Amino acid sequence: MERARILLLDAAPGALLGRELERWLDHGLAVTLNLRRVADHAAVRARWDDRVDFTDFDAFDEPALLAETLRDGHGYDSVKSRAGVPLRAAFLAAATDPGLTHRLRVIGRAGAGTDHVELTAAARHGVAVTHTPGSNAPAVAEFALAQLLALLRDLPAHNAASHQGSWRPPATPATELSELTLGIVGPGRIGLALADRTTALGMDVQCFSRRTTGGPLPRTTTLGALLATSDVVSLHLPLTPRTRGMVGRAELALMRPGSILLNTARGGIVDEQALADALRDPGHPLSAAAVDTFEHEHAAFASPLFGLPNALLTPHVAGMTGNAMATAALHCADHIAALLAGRPDGVPVAGA
Repeated sequence: MERARILLLDAAPGALLGRELERWLDHGLAVTLNLRRVADHAAVRARWDDRVDFTDFDAFDEPALLAETLRDGHGYDSVKSRAGVPLRAAFLAAATDPGLTHRLRVIGRAGAGTDHVELTAAARHGVAVTHTPGSNAPAVAEFALAQLLALLRDLPAHNAASHQGSWRPPATPATELSELTLGIVGPGRIGLALADRTTALGMDVQCFSRRTTGGPLPRTTTLGALLATSDVVSLHLPLTPRTRGMVGRAELALMRPGSILLNTARGGIVDEQALADALRDPGHPLSAAAVDTFEHEHAAFASPLFGLPNALLTPHVAGMTGNAMATAALHCADHIAALLAGRPDGVPVAGA
C-alpha cells in the first residue's frame, strides 16, 4: 500500500528539523520538505536526501502553493504549517480534487491558532484541521510578562538613550506590579499561565470570557467592565468572526488612565488604526501597548503602529522557545498521523 504523503510547508528551525523529520518518518509517511525557510539547503539535502523529497517555493504565495499541490497530479494527503500559511477555499478545492492520486484529508498546525485555515471550506471538503493547543502556553505567558515589565519600566526608551550616551533618569517613579490589576481577556491555557505568574508577583488578576470556563479567577460580567477596572489588559483568545474587531475605539476609550494593552493573541482582534490613534493622543487613557500579532504579517507586514514610541512591536515571536516549538512540532506530527490512520480519539480538531 502506498504511503500517505505529507507536505511540510515550513521547516522547523535548527536542530529541531531533524527531530521533526524523524517523527514523520517513524509514522511511515512519505515526506516532502519545503526548503524555502531552511538556512543550509546543502546540509539538509545531504543528510536527508535518501529519505525525504524536497521542494522550494513561497508557501504564502497562493499560486505557488497551488502549483506545488497539483504538481504531477500526485497531491498530498496532509499539509503541515508552523507559521500559519493561509489555506483558503481555492487551495482546499484544488487539494481535494478527485483526479489527484492523493487527496488532502488533514491539515495540521504546529501551534494553537487555526484562523489561517478557512474552516467552513475545510469542513465542506471533508478535511480535518488539527492543532496543538497549549503547546506554547508557558512561552507566551512569559513573553506577555516580559512585554509588561518592559513597558512598565520604560526599558526601550532607557536602552535607546543609554546607547546614545544620555543618562536619563525616569521623569516620574515607576509603578510596581503589586500596585496594578491585570485583566485577562480569554482565560484559557495561556491566560491562566499568565495569571499564575503575575499573581505570584503580587498583581491582582481578573478575567472576562464569553464562555463559562469554571476557572479560579474573578470574572467581570462584560468586557467593558474589565477594561474599566484593569490597569493592564492582556488578550488571549482566538481570532473568530465573533472576536474580530473586539477591541476598537469604543472599547479603548473605556480603559483606565495610564493603562497598558498587551496583544499576543491575534492581530485582527484589535482595530490597529484605532489603537494607533489612541497611542498618538496624549489625552487618551491608554498610555502604551505591546503588540506581537498583527492584521498583516510576514511579507505583507504593515501597521499604523509603526514609529510610535509607546508601541512595543515584535514579529509574532511570543511562542518561539525551543521547548514550545518542539512540543508543537512533535505533537502535530502525532496528531496528523493518527487522523490519517483513522484514529481520531484524543486528537484536537478545530471546528468551523
